[in-house]
Amino acid sequence: MAPAPMLAQLLRRLRRVLAPPVAAYLPLRVEGCAVGWLTPVRARRLGAWPKVFDIGARGVECARALSTPAARTEALAEVARVLASEGALTAWRDERYGVAEHLGEPALFELERAAARYFGIHTCAVHANGLVGAEGDWRMWLARRSPTKPIDPGLLDNLVGGGIAAGASVQATLVKEAWEEAGIASDAAWRARPAGEVKICRDQPDGLQRETIHVHDLWLPAAFAPQNQDGEAVEHRLCSPADALAAIATDDVTADASLVVLDFLIRQGHVERSDASFAALDALRQPSVSLPEPA
Repeated sequence: MAPAPMLAQLLRRLRRVLAPPVAAYLPLRVEGCAVGWLTPVRARRLGAWPKVFDIGARGVECARALSTPAARTEALAEVARVLASEGALTAWRDERYGVAEHLGEPALFELERAAARYFGIHTCAVHANGLVGAEGDWRMWLARRSPTKPIDPGLLDNLVGGGIAAGASVQATLVKEAWEEAGIASDAAWRARPAGEVKICRDQPDGLQRETIHVHDLWLPAAFAPQNQDGEAVEHRLCSPADALAAIATDDVTADASLVVLDFLIRQGHVERSDASFAALDALRQPSVSLPEPA
């Protein structure tokens, strides 16, 4: 079982990196639905596009003249291009997220992935714990992100993980990312077991990260060795339970992956319910967040 001092260290770290938003946010509404959240500074910047946005004291409305998802998508793409040229976004991905009020609903528009945090939209991702051995006697693969990645460069990450683009499913994204990031064939990736969700809502330098991560456990043969295909991972390491716990208690692992690994450790019983840190660590997997609004 995980030692109490290590769990206390992990709790301190995750409370810091997953701290709920403290910046004030204004809603971005489309057809009356709040689909994003912007800081007042970012909301004012959008005032440069009066044909796209109506800016008010209590939020930002997508212009009613943009009455279809296609029209909104085109208009937002032009805005995002300008913001990117100003250095306000992370690296351009040329990949879009579908944007809706609630997960699973038809998209009200699509938005370039690099602009997701600027507009504070709710994104979805899929992560898989790459595992060898058996339950109760396992090791976990972690991957070192390339130093050229636009987000969390050089940090350790789950073996498989990626955002779910517009029109893509959870399973299709998992299969795609498993091959690109670790050289896992599609028939093996299809055997990944869904294990629930974890959620993140936190301030970031490029905006608000609001994300639901669909977690999977992918059991692999003992002889498996990851082989990155797309240049986005530069190292892989196989960790014991103690090594995995020690890693996520440091800032050498992304916050997202740390939460996914913690979730696995809890599900596997490596974090005892009697430990003083258990309740707080458990709560981090499904945070209840109320976004602060300007006074």
